[in-house]
Amino acid sequence: MRAFALPAFALSLALTTAAQAAPCGNTAAGFDSWKADFAKHARRAGVKPAGLQALAQAQYASRTIAADRNQKSFRYSLDKFMQIRGAATIVAQGRKRKARNPDFYAALERKYGVPAGVLIAIHGMETAFGNFMGDSKVVSAIVTLTYDCRRSDFFEPHALGALKLVDQGAITSATLGAKHGELGHTQFLPGNALQYGVDWDGDGQVNFYDMGDALASTARYLQKNGWKRGKGYQEGQRNYRVLKQWNAATVYQQSLAIMGQQIDQ
Repeated sequence: MRAFALPAFALSLALTTAAQAAPCGNTAAGFDSWKADFAKHARRAGVKPAGLQALAQAQYASRTIAADRNQKSFRYSLDKFMQIRGAATIVAQGRKRKARNPDFYAALERKYGVPAGVLIAIHGMETAFGNFMGDSKVVSAIVTLTYDCRRSDFFEPHALGALKLVDQGAITSATLGAKHGELGHTQFLPGNALQYGVDWDGDGQVNFYDMGDALASTARYLQKNGWKRGKGYQEGQRNYRVLKQWNAATVYQQSLAIMGQQIDQ
């Protein structure tokens, strides 16, 4: 592939534009100027006025940064991790939930090929079956993480996703979620919510705070990321690697596989 030299004036313009771009930061200082610069990028990416207003209203989420700097649970052994996350309770409650609503879970499996145990285990692990879906403002959290220098590139599509969800009316700038901007019953990152959301109840709106929409979206996410109908999901089996697409922590994947199997027994 041939390389082409920029004319002097074009090179100068490119360098000037780069120099004017607001840098990332590791403190609240500079957050507002960064937001103003990011708004230009968001507008080019298709974010509309409601999303841009939500961006302007976003506040630096210091609790999110503190949580991001202090993640410990994934350093535990599998046994310790499952104990801390209440695996026995999740399995016991999960079996009851499946027994109470078998048609719902069977319909999800018919459509997406994902068995009830996996979806119920995710639901229990993420939010204790919807009992705690977070107390941080989703837009502020995800915009702060995009501004933060540690993983800006990873969080940027999720920030844009959150702003587009605002445009669609799926969330507002006041919507609460987890510390890293995950939202709803199964804690979708906003970019994934935008891409994989399912309107399961047919009311014309994807609502991740509705259990049906959230679990259908979760099943679709797993399917689109490689889940094969009828294949196993224990370690060494075909679908186990798809659990990594949901969460990168090994102990989390192992826990889902174990709990899912126990719930389905």
